[in-house]
Amino acid sequence: MTAVEAGIGRIAFLGGGFMGEGIVQGLISQGVSHPHELCVCDVAEARRIHLGDRYGVRTTPRQFEAVQGARIVVVSVKPQEFEVLAREVAGALQPEQIVLSIMAGVRITTIRERLDHERIVRAMPNTPGAIGEGYTAWTATPLIEPDELAAVGALLGSLGGSSYFPDEKYLDMATAVSGSGPGFVMLLVEAMIDAAVHIGLKRDVATDMVLRTFAGTARYAHATGQHPAELRNAVTSAGGTTAAGLLELERAGVRAAIADCVIAAYEKSRALGG
Repeated sequence: MTAVEAGIGRIAFLGGGFMGEGIVQGLISQGVSHPHELCVCDVAEARRIHLGDRYGVRTTPRQFEAVQGARIVVVSVKPQEFEVLAREVAGALQPEQIVLSIMAGVRITTIRERLDHERIVRAMPNTPGAIGEGYTAWTATPLIEPDELAAVGALLGSLGGSSYFPDEKYLDMATAVSGSGPGFVMLLVEAMIDAAVHIGLKRDVATDMVLRTFAGTARYAHATGQHPAELRNAVTSAGGTTAAGLLELERAGVRAAIADCVIAAYEKSRALGG
């Protein structure tokens, strides 16, 4: 389903940074939107040139110009940049437009007050969405009609898996797990690559080996539907190499450290929203 078929039409991005670009790439690569349906506003000329050249989208430094005629306005700036953006764009929004925020921790109440706007979707995508392998948690205000919810779901679904939550509180949880999760996973990836190099593998070989191990294990778990503990037990022979490695992870408190990092991210997300 394309954005036009979904009843969305033009999409404007206010902010062309990493996450904004990731969504642009996901929409185009998954065939949900055509480049001419997308307009990206960014104050940095280098970013506008990059986005225009790489994806063929229209770019502008003027937020008012980007917002005009858009069905959905994606707010993809950093949370600390929102106050300035709100002062500049509030008067440009039309009541029928949908504001889709991907800012971490910024509550719908805050967005509504700053933009003086009622039709709001708040979403938490993650970076793998750029290749259609991400996960997005989202919610919306009551004024978003059922057909519009379906259209937004199709848009966000182009980035990978997505789930609609009726209560906004779950987005802070998703921010800690799927939003921040790629950062946590990449630290583990980096550590395994360094360890592989330490024991004698060449870095390029180690990198490919570790990335394929992570990606393949995740796909295998998803395909089988088995509990992670079952899959772990399946490769843990008595007195074997996996058992020896797992013993060291438990001794180091890795399980508890991962729980602590997710909880810390969750509390930070709540704090960002006030």
